[in-house]
Amino acid sequence: MEALPKWADAVLVPLISIVIAFAISALVILAIGENPLEAMRLMVEGAIASTYGWGYTLFYATNFIFTGLAVAVAFHAGLFNIGGEGQATLGGLGVALVLLNVAWPHWTVALAAAVLGAMAFGALWALVPAWLQAKRGSHIVITTIMFNFIAAALLNYLLVNVLKPAGQMDPATARFAAATVVPKLAHILGAVGIPFNPRTPANIALVLALVAAFLVWILLWHTRLGYQVRAFGKSEPAARYAGISPVRITLWAMLISGGLAGLMTVNTVMGEAQRLVMNVSEGAGFIGIAVALMGRSHPVGVVLAALLFGFLYQGGAELEFWTSITRELIVVIQALVILFTGALDEMVRAPLARLFVAIRGRR
Repeated sequence: MEALPKWADAVLVPLISIVIAFAISALVILAIGENPLEAMRLMVEGAIASTYGWGYTLFYATNFIFTGLAVAVAFHAGLFNIGGEGQATLGGLGVALVLLNVAWPHWTVALAAAVLGAMAFGALWALVPAWLQAKRGSHIVITTIMFNFIAAALLNYLLVNVLKPAGQMDPATARFAAATVVPKLAHILGAVGIPFNPRTPANIALVLALVAAFLVWILLWHTRLGYQVRAFGKSEPAARYAGISPVRITLWAMLISGGLAGLMTVNTVMGEAQRLVMNVSEGAGFIGIAVALMGRSHPVGVVLAALLFGFLYQGGAELEFWTSITRELIVVIQALVILFTGALDEMVRAPLARLFVAIRGRR
């Protein structure tokens, strides 16, 4: 019998880690002269107490679901893909090229094309690091983080010198055609009689993210490829002995991971900005690492962790607006959550495991 039940590892450990992170954050807020209870009230009211706050929370969460799933798929194969930023950047380029160069008759067709473009460009950007890892032994962490910088530089060049319309100063593409505008979450909920603030950027990409989470669950736990990915991630020698090709699994896992990261930009490029701009990934590629760690690389956990980070992002914006708490301190609070739920979760898991062993001993 395991020292720590699976339900406790999946629920109690992250929950206690979050409580510790918030407790330390409260001390930091107190140290700068602000009331931590008032700060928490502002975060809750700004992020989830109104449909306006929920709109932004869900918009951010949509980004984090995609990038969290991307990292989770790679994790299951024993790969640490930290190239989500670059893969999302190229995914945004795929979305823009598809929408700018074809006159789509309706948003449904345009959305399907944008999904394919985002996934294809994101996957192709992950393919080179995957091939280098599988064939040359180059460490995936080094190559993926290098490709983040290359992607940023490439997008900068293309927006300034190639894709920017003549006479425009802003380094961005032209706006997409009106037929490509996707429904906002307010319109979707309004169709079934649920009122929602239409001034928020939350859109149909949220539904796409939830579908992606379901499909990742099907892939990893109900397909042959998913079984091979998980077996390879658990033990490469055992996987080799079972006839599983390390090269094939590395390539497939990274292609799927890159495609999921690229999908994020359907939300930001097509759903929000309606054009391709600088910093299209908005840092979500790195947040996806924390989301996958907190969610234990399970799609359900990833969705819940993404909602938490969506709350932190929107609530943090409210704190910055209404208090003297700066954006840098809000980043510190987010970092504490990442630290305790990721790098230091063993600090919670070990004593909790001893507690469960002691309880069993008494029984």
